[in-house]
Amino acid sequence: MPTNSQADRIDQLIDAHVPGSGLGRDFYMDPSVFLRDMDCIFRRHWHCAGHVSLLEKAGDYFTIDFEQEQVVLTRDTHGEIHAFLNVCRHRGARVCSDKAGNAKYFVCPYHAWTYRLDGSLKGARTMPPGFDTKLHGLKKVHVRVAEGLLFISFADRPLNFDIVADSLRTTCGRYGWDSAKIAHRQTYTFTANWKLAIENYVECYHCAPAHPEYAKTHALEQPLDRIQELNAKMEERTRALGVNVVAGNHWQNSVAGNETIHTFRYALYDGAWSGSENGSPLAPPMGDFTGFDGGVTAIHVGGSSFLVCYADYGMIYRFVPRSWESTEMELIWLVRGDAVEGRDYDLEKLTWLWKVTTEEDKGIIERAAAGVRSHYFKPGPLSPMEYNELRYISWYIEEVRREDRPAGDHHVPNTTNPAAPFGQRERVA
Repeated sequence: MPTNSQADRIDQLIDAHVPGSGLGRDFYMDPSVFLRDMDCIFRRHWHCAGHVSLLEKAGDYFTIDFEQEQVVLTRDTHGEIHAFLNVCRHRGARVCSDKAGNAKYFVCPYHAWTYRLDGSLKGARTMPPGFDTKLHGLKKVHVRVAEGLLFISFADRPLNFDIVADSLRTTCGRYGWDSAKIAHRQTYTFTANWKLAIENYVECYHCAPAHPEYAKTHALEQPLDRIQELNAKMEERTRALGVNVVAGNHWQNSVAGNETIHTFRYALYDGAWSGSENGSPLAPPMGDFTGFDGGVTAIHVGGSSFLVCYADYGMIYRFVPRSWESTEMELIWLVRGDAVEGRDYDLEKLTWLWKVTTEEDKGIIERAAAGVRSHYFKPGPLSPMEYNELRYISWYIEEVRREDRPAGDHHVPNTTNPAAPFGQRERVA
């Protein structure tokens, strides 16, 4: 934790932030701010850990890293899913050595303490009489499953997840994500503070100049007031397919104890049906979709997890801070559960757009990181097209404000463009 003087300095940075502008240099460059971020954002909120298809059978497990922590997720013989820290309760060694696999139980390689699939201690050799195994299970991490997505929380008392679950049901649920499967996973490392990585993702002001492949088919590269007609046509096509995707803005800070989520929809350009090189479909339609509506559903959850739904495939973005100047992002591509590679989809074509776009983003983010290292860097005002970044920064400022200090408005203002089309203005799902 930061010392009192460091904490006071962070509070001064928060107070000095100019609404409507980007964050100042020290929010990215000061390691003590990173520690505050970890406490207020990453140990408080829910984070997507992956897709439930990674735990298909009893005994299946996989691990994920989160800063200095490693979490093991398992499915036990009763079908229940568990999450716990990969830290032996004896001397702290990691009990699970592989990234993924199938096991009946976990044996610590140091002194052979043995743990069940739910993390409870099965046995500890040569311990004296009176040793209670029930008191020495692996440290549990809260886990929730929603529409096939696995979410974890490190908090002792996690934020209420109900609003998130309901919103995922009316979005990812319509795309059949609960019965989907993983087509591909890929991890990227950015030499940049985690906020620079996420801020780049939440705005499309940069899409036209930086992502010509994406901008060719995705209308979000235009100001929202210019694509209202395209969005309206998209919604007509969605309804004509008999699908009811309900988006909504439930973005708020955590003062009331609830997790935050923002879901919105936008159109592809006429003639484009999916996120591909030329807009053509890439895989069989998913969930309730029997055809293609030429639309995209985007979802921001809890500050570090982002989801993208096309009619024929989905994307999970997992942002993981590794240090104050390094961030990992895992991309996970989803397809229909019965889709067969080589018959129903071409993996290279399926992954092409977001591989190209992510490599471009990596360059952008790392150039931004190099720039904000300058002692002379001062942020400028945000563009109207950066309304989602403005929303995100406003939320972040309130989240990292010390709880014993008076905050401003406890609800992050709805900074979405008032001219936004259906699904992008604030409404209740």
